[in-house]
Amino acid sequence: MHIEQLQINQIDDPYRVSSVEVGQHLYWQIGDFQVHAQVPVTSWVVIAMPLALPIAATRNLQAIPTGSQNFIEYVLESIRDSTRTQMGEEEYRPWVPFIGTMFLSISVSNWSGAPFPRRIIQLPHGELAAPTNDINTTVAPAPPTSVAYFYAGPHKRGLSYFGKYIQPTPVLPPINISEDSTKPLSLSSRPFGNILADELVVAVPVSPVPPIVPVPTMPLGSSTSAIQALTFATLAAAYTGESTEGHH
Repeated sequence: MHIEQLQINQIDDPYRVSSVEVGQHLYWQIGDFQVHAQVPVTSWVVIAMPLALPIAATRNLQAIPTGSQNFIEYVLESIRDSTRTQMGEEEYRPWVPFIGTMFLSISVSNWSGAPFPRRIIQLPHGELAAPTNDINTTVAPAPPTSVAYFYAGPHKRGLSYFGKYIQPTPVLPPINISEDSTKPLSLSSRPFGNILADELVVAVPVSPVPPIVPVPTMPLGSSTSAIQALTFATLAAAYTGESTEGHH
């Protein structure tokens, strides 16, 4: 694994910090722009898997589900129950598709870099990795969560929603507004940091050894991936549910 190193006194231009990267990566040149190709390649696989599995599982629906149909129903019920727990019985139903999409996209993205031994799938440069180890991917679902948060509150409570910013005292609006404004940063940085760290912790020590060696560490990576996806979806549901509640 190639690691580019720069001394502090060599970074005379702040923009050079963005060129520092760990490992070798595959890039596509599109006009004047370089696209980090490993992210779109794995992202396309991530998009295809959640679409293909339900279609295949529901082609022959049974009254008593078995096999893949049983698995799909279990996942959907888990998402529904988690959303209901965070948002309450009255509010959760319209938000199940949104929370479910967040959970499935992030969990499959995380898992796409965890179960496979390193260097099994080779690219011309670099290796396939989870899309969520790139900050651009984890930032993408954070703004829709904020839009849902700021939509659900005024939609349910009207103008009284904005009264929370002056509670418990009128001098707190800057702090309360800052708290809501930083939620996308928290949602996006948590999965990015954890998944990137997980892949580096595995990839760096095992890079000189055969690909089969990382296999014992993969269950830990899979657990971390699932926890991060569940955390993101739970927080998205909790934030949205919080905005619909009155101040107590």
